[in-house]
Amino acid sequence: MRYTLSLLLSLLFTGTLLARAFPKREFRGAWIQTVFQAEYSRMTPAEMQADFIQKLDFLQARGINAILFQVRPEADAWYESRFEPWSRFLTGQQGLAPDPFFDPTRFLIRECHRRNMEFHAWINPFRAGTSGTAHLSPDHLYHAHPGWFVLYNNQLLFDPGVPACRQHLLAVIRDLVSRYDIDAVHLDDYFYPYPVAGIPFPDDASFRAHGIPAGFAPDQRAEWRRENVNKLVRDLKKTISRAKPWVRFGVSPFGIYRNKKDTPNGSGSDTRGTQNYSDLYADILLWEKNGWVDYIIPQLYWEIGHEAADYITLARWWNKNTRHAHLYIGQDVARAMKAGDLPGKMHLARDLPRVKGNCFWPANEILRDNGGIVDSLDARHHRYPALIPPFTRLSSHRPARPRQVKVQRDEGGYTLRWEARAERREDHLPRYFVIYGFAPGEKVDIEDPSKIKAITRRPGCYIPLKGRHLRYRFVVTAVDRYHNESRGRTIQLTL
Repeated sequence: MRYTLSLLLSLLFTGTLLARAFPKREFRGAWIQTVFQAEYSRMTPAEMQADFIQKLDFLQARGINAILFQVRPEADAWYESRFEPWSRFLTGQQGLAPDPFFDPTRFLIRECHRRNMEFHAWINPFRAGTSGTAHLSPDHLYHAHPGWFVLYNNQLLFDPGVPACRQHLLAVIRDLVSRYDIDAVHLDDYFYPYPVAGIPFPDDASFRAHGIPAGFAPDQRAEWRRENVNKLVRDLKKTISRAKPWVRFGVSPFGIYRNKKDTPNGSGSDTRGTQNYSDLYADILLWEKNGWVDYIIPQLYWEIGHEAADYITLARWWNKNTRHAHLYIGQDVARAMKAGDLPGKMHLARDLPRVKGNCFWPANEILRDNGGIVDSLDARHHRYPALIPPFTRLSSHRPARPRQVKVQRDEGGYTLRWEARAERREDHLPRYFVIYGFAPGEKVDIEDPSKIKAITRRPGCYIPLKGRHLRYRFVVTAVDRYHNESRGRTIQLTL
């Protein structure tokens, strides 16, 4: 179905949309993938650190406030794992540590937080080898437990039907969350693999061993597969929450949950394509309903007006059917810029009441300025800073507002300092502070993102102001790990 120009214009310029043109609260993520990124293995640790710093600086300047970094591409690690070998995409050889030693994940967490960007540890749950067993190190788990794995379309995969595989992944995530200051654990769209015509998934042995004894009939293999993934997702959420309750759990599923024609009650989307529910055995809405995921980023990479999977149809469907988790939209930079769709996609996402942001695939396309996206973000879509929406389902506690706010005039501006009040719980402590500035005569409105002068994790910052601003007012707020914001503390310049 194609949309006329008049329809698109009416969509883009409704009063509601204009009111949300510059939201103060918006998730603005970018995926940084490591699988098949051979350039990293040719870098020294020092060169890699410089490369990461350049990328983070550039993305921060584009308004990005969350990095989704692929720390586990093939049951291996871009961090010092206690359970899995170093990634071959890091050093060129799986199991080989960086020399001199360097932990990229720990480095990136520190650098992201210095820029007040979140770090989401992105893992692929079941993939163990993109080219079979060809590149596995001697200490890869496959050699100790070959019965846990299957080969499918030349990929080595954990068999989701083997309970020990799920237990291993829980141990990996528990270790990662416990030892690293990550903000979220993020799963991509690969659960059971995308089906290949004529090639059945080889889980006969695990179904006989685990499915039939659990009460599943021979014709209920699809239900059993979904239950295997359900158990993993449910237990991952429990594992993460027990380790650190403030660490969120998010998923970026394929963009179609179910096609309307394939659902008995017609509740699916008016689309024609691969389905999470029946092809990947991922029951996203069940996870969302039960509170097993904190955010969902459906990959809505298709164009506006795409005949089989129209962006507008799918964005509205996810908006209608997501009731509890945060909903962000996965945007394909290259496809959106080629089709000229980015303005329409971004405006629609902001017009839908349950959509709380976007995530861009991949970050490299922003870094390359594909189609002029940099100017588009700078001048239009990310013109002002944005705070990540609060996760009030996890905690609605607002931190105490800063106290003892003081200001002194410095060369070309002002330095503000304040104190943060103590909290009984670690997750209620201020994680960062927001400084708003208002000129004489301006209404103090901290919901206006254009008034954000700085966001910092330190109890003080320098604000450049030209000329004599003797009546300028600042408001300082504190924000906790769940992104709950305190009331503001106001100070007026009296210098």
